[in-house]
Amino acid sequence: MIDESDPLVDDRLSPRRRLARGLSMRAIVPNAITAAALCSGLTGIRFAIAGDFEKSVQAVILAGLLDGIDGRAARLLRAQTRFGAELDSLADSISFGVAPALIVYLWTLHQLPSLGWIASLAFAICCVLRLARFNARLDMLDQPHKQAGFLTGVPAPLGAGLAFLPMYLWIATGIPEFANDVAVSIWMVLIAFLMISSVPTLSWSKLQPPRDLRIGLIAVVGLTVAALLTEPWYTLAVITLGYIALIPLGIASYAKVRLRARDQAIPAPAAATGDGASAPSDPS
Repeated sequence: MIDESDPLVDDRLSPRRRLARGLSMRAIVPNAITAAALCSGLTGIRFAIAGDFEKSVQAVILAGLLDGIDGRAARLLRAQTRFGAELDSLADSISFGVAPALIVYLWTLHQLPSLGWIASLAFAICCVLRLARFNARLDMLDQPHKQAGFLTGVPAPLGAGLAFLPMYLWIATGIPEFANDVAVSIWMVLIAFLMISSVPTLSWSKLQPPRDLRIGLIAVVGLTVAALLTEPWYTLAVITLGYIALIPLGIASYAKVRLRARDQAIPAPAAATGDGASAPSDPS
């Protein structure tokens, strides 16, 4: 399937002939990045089978970084296609649904075969359901959260990052309580619910700090990168907890946006004058 956004494409070409021509070179770049993200997520499963859980988590994180790049590359190259959207969703369902579920199961949930496996299945299925809902709404105009600049539920890559929070703490501290199979099972089900929920969450467009704080933000980003290089697991845990703290802020911000939109939609009642009616008198 070619890049239908390519201005050089002749609209008079039949769909069959367009299909025969294949993908344009511009469309290959973002789709190749998506394929790399898929391979990274699957490699995380391989590391988990070998018992190297640090590398397995790192592989899924790398898949998340690549997933953030492919969409921007497609927009930059004007190479957004339906094929790319479908491939991205399929890759996300494996990298951020199946891979984290299996990694966490192999890490600790296998000690609780029934409940642990059900929790892993719940996470993987909810991730796939979220992506299916996203695809079903691609052509819908009425999307209140999107129109207001918010996301619906927790995105799949962030959901995978949240699911790994007990692993971050376990790797960083070595405390066995963070690998408690019952607690981790409950945590996985909770994150699964957040992914398919209708909870409004903040998008990048809503994270706009005031101008007088933006220079400081540059310093914070630099320090965060340094912290990731020196103490990666503690830093990932702090970032994850920070995102969790932003969820109530997103709910409150969306409630304010809806209230403001409703007030603007309802005109203020005008004072009646003439025909026997008079304007209200001044109470003073």
